Amino acid sequence: MSDELSTITATAEDAGPRLDAFLASRIEGWSRSRLQRLIEDESILVNTKPAKASYRIHEGDEIDIDLTEAPAARFEPENIPLDIVFEDEFLAVINKPAGMVVHPGAGISSGTLANAVAYHFSLVTHHSSPVTRLGIVHRLDKDTSGLIIVAKDEQTHEALADQFRDRLVEKSYVALVHGSPREDKGTIDRPLARDRWHRTKMTVAANGRNALSLWNVRQRFDKFALLDVDIKTGRTHQIRVHLASINHPVVGDATYNEGRDNTINDSDTKR
Repeated sequence: MSDELSTITATAEDAGPRLDAFLASRIEGWSRSRLQRLIEDESILVNTKPAKASYRIHEGDEIDIDLTEAPAARFEPENIPLDIVFEDEFLAVINKPAGMVVHPGAGISSGTLANAVAYHFSLVTHHSSPVTRLGIVHRLDKDTSGLIIVAKDEQTHEALADQFRDRLVEKSYVALVHGSPREDKGTIDRPLARDRWHRTKMTVAANGRNALSLWNVRQRFDKFALLDVDIKTGRTHQIRVHLASINHPVVGDATYNEGRDNTINDSDTKR
């Protein structure tokens, strides 16, 4: 199962168990307690609505899942170079390049950041054995570059996960967008929800979860602008959806850029 957006439709054979128990049996590497936290955070919805962990599964239920933490999946360590910008005995900070997937899943079993982390930090007793525990605390989309924190032990992992969940960690991003905003800075306060027609996408929706993004212009070009973006919530695809909602989609975003021309010429960068 992917660590992004997924939907499970319950069959007649699935009916009966509690929601948390059912998901624990279907999502490899996720403990029941962690799934319960996601249910409480409304990162898991049943028939587009929040549900309790004790909810009993019915035939036909559509369960929308947003895995916002790193799963402890099984995968092989691989000797893939890492750009480590900080490391101590408890954690490491890695600069993930664009194009690298964070976790195995959705048909991808190798070449991910998780495979590389397992090799470089010896997260297994023997490298010939599959990894079953992993300390990647958060995630970035495949095409997004940036810093990823990796915990070296379970206690550090849990502590960092709690800090991310409680919004104690500030996250800042840089995005090249189409067009040039009129103002030098702005706020986007628009709730986000799963797109009812395209279940792997997110959209602005009145009944969605609150999402807040702050942006300011770093540099302007003829057809584009470079923005600094701070997010105060951690919704899936938040920056991409928010910027698209104000008609300044991220350049190169095949999902939310509304089919715009992403070609950048020398003249575009001379301002």
